[in-house]
Amino acid sequence: QVQLVESGGGLVQPGGSLRLSCAASGTILDISVMRWYRQAPGKERELVAGITSGGITNYADSVKGRFTISGDNSKRMVYLQMSSLRPEDTAVYYCYINAKTATWVPAFRTYWGQGTQVTVSS
Repeated sequence: QVQLVESGGGLVQPGGSLRLSCAASGTILDISVMRWYRQAPGKERELVAGITSGGITNYADSVKGRFTISGDNSKRMVYLQMSSLRPEDTAVYYCYINAKTATWVPAFRTYWGQGTQVTVSS
């Protein structure tokens, strides 16, 4: 079984910075994609950033130039460095991975964390 735990969320002033972390535990043989999603009240969950095992990244237009995603496969960690935060960045942020957990199972599966609250307010 695989478990993802997010941390680093909290209250920050507009223009401030925050770093989110996601730790994956359990048997993980290979990770193809690591992502961060977020969901604000009354809105659909949206993709914020993603990174492949090869280091290729992608970002939502709303966070380009402000957020940076990074991962450490050896430590089973994924991070989201957020800067120049705005009130509209307020949301619950979720960690996501697509991983293979056993050699006898060729297919990859998806796993989600419980989420961490980020509130941007003065």
